[in-house]
Amino acid sequence: MVNFNGQIVDDNALYLNGKNRGLLYGDALFETLRLVNGKIIFWEDHYLSLMSSMRILRMEIPMSFTMEFLEEQILKVVPTGVENNSARIRITVFRNNGGSYKPESNEVSYIIDADLLTNPYYILNEDSYEVELFKDFTISKNMLSNLKTTNRILNVVGSVYAKENGYNNCLLLNDSKSVAEALNGNIFLVKNNVLKTPPLEDGCIKGIVRKKILDILNKIETYECQEISISPFELQQADELFITNSVMGIQPITKYRKKTYDNKVAKELLGKLNAAARFN
Repeated sequence: MVNFNGQIVDDNALYLNGKNRGLLYGDALFETLRLVNGKIIFWEDHYLSLMSSMRILRMEIPMSFTMEFLEEQILKVVPTGVENNSARIRITVFRNNGGSYKPESNEVSYIIDADLLTNPYYILNEDSYEVELFKDFTISKNMLSNLKTTNRILNVVGSVYAKENGYNNCLLLNDSKSVAEALNGNIFLVKNNVLKTPPLEDGCIKGIVRKKILDILNKIETYECQEISISPFELQQADELFITNSVMGIQPITKYRKKTYDNKVAKELLGKLNAAARFN
């Protein structure tokens, strides 16, 4: 089921048309989140992220778009029986039809859909997970790159490249040739007791789990956390690499080129992330 502007429609229903601005111009935002036992994990952070992104893109925020209203709309699409399980939720907001590059209106519509997940909380995937750099195209170092817009063609082409070459994921570079992020999340590097992640100024997505991991690290005295540019050379010098996003939590990278990695810090942080998710 899909929630289109408060109306529940079938997945196969034709409720959009060829004038949709998200389709024509990528004039749309999305937020992906996780629901467990009827509770949206880190909901306040996701909500504020969505509102902030809408303001940056000069979309008109309806007066009805309160946290309580959108939570109610999200729960409408959760299939029966999932209240005690887990689901991946995606909210897509797009500017209404009309105009070309210059919109006729800044009013918006929204779509909410849900997919079931196997596990109620984040688990550590310890299977082989190999990555490579994707060098064909780069991420721009500006605020638009921090937003989750529907203009994700770089991520799509990178995912095709990864599939064609047998990689689980790829790491994306920015126009300064620094590592910015993975295809589907933020990247963290561990060397000794220092953890690094690219700053937002490097063009990475402003991920909610990235933010939570930074908050957690700032409370652990044994680790030093740095938001700093990461060069491709540093990847093979690291003890660990891992990817974060709101659906999988933390995904350890096991191999990059000839280097293999541990997952000790990732495993420790995942436990703390689950604890934060339970009490958010």
